[in-house]
Amino acid sequence: MDQSELYCMKLNKLQNFLCVSLYIVLGLLSVVTICGNLLVIISIIYFKQLHTPTNYLILSLAVADLLVGVLVFPFSMVFTVTLCWYYEDLFCKVRGSFDVTLSTASILNLCCISIDRYYAVCQPLTYRNKINDGVILLMVLVSWGLAALIGIGIIIAGFNHGKCEESCLLDALISTTLACIFSFYIPVIIMLCIYLKIFLVAQKQARSIQSTKSGATVSKMEKKATKTLATVLGVFLLCWTPFFLCIVFQPLTYSVTPIAVIETLNWLTLSNSMLNPFIYAFFYSWFRSAFRMIVSGKIFRGDFTNSKLH
Repeated sequence: MDQSELYCMKLNKLQNFLCVSLYIVLGLLSVVTICGNLLVIISIIYFKQLHTPTNYLILSLAVADLLVGVLVFPFSMVFTVTLCWYYEDLFCKVRGSFDVTLSTASILNLCCISIDRYYAVCQPLTYRNKINDGVILLMVLVSWGLAALIGIGIIIAGFNHGKCEESCLLDALISTTLACIFSFYIPVIIMLCIYLKIFLVAQKQARSIQSTKSGATVSKMEKKATKTLATVLGVFLLCWTPFFLCIVFQPLTYSVTPIAVIETLNWLTLSNSMLNPFIYAFFYSWFRSAFRMIVSGKIFRGDFTNSKLH
């Protein structure tokens, strides 16, 4: 065996080791994402204390994040590790459709949450009348309907039909560029304007609020909820903005962005689905209590649906 053959064997072993390691790491990310969002979903559905309009929107967001872990992670993992697949045409269509649909669903759910927070903070006296279960259901249906329409529309339009060797990723970038204005930038601008309005109103209320115990308690709870959901929005922007900025500036550059860079930014976006449950657990003590009861199996040993979470 000459030196070149020995070098090739060592290189192949290194590549195999890196591939296996990458599969393990990305697989663990998928498992954590699925388990974390399942905890959020089970908590909101099981405990009656968590049956609130805001939490129903969080439930919808958790479903989108769960589907990212179940559907998008495996496809992205295969593409990241192998950079191609046997059924390229179908693979590219499915991957692009899931990516766009679920990312759009996430941001539209966040947009609905910001609207909910606006009425809770800025119009507290009419909040319960304007934001009821029927309105929440309509918000969720519209969010998922628009997301599915955009995701399916990309396939029908025929943009995602390349070969994985070179054009699969570029086709995905082109199709996402056409959709990102409506599924990312416009909703983000709306959300930022709403949260700015909420911040200004909250500051005004803080200066003029009566120093009553009940008023202070309600104000504190609403502020905490708004702060938590604003944090969710902030983390979302940190994870998603680099990817969408890259898509926007890609056509303006003369050189093609390396696949490794695109894939890294793509996994940064996907990691957002894993982080949201940790944000809830960090800010909300009742979510932490619910998580502990579910993980310990306590809910299977009796009826705790009416338990007081604190």
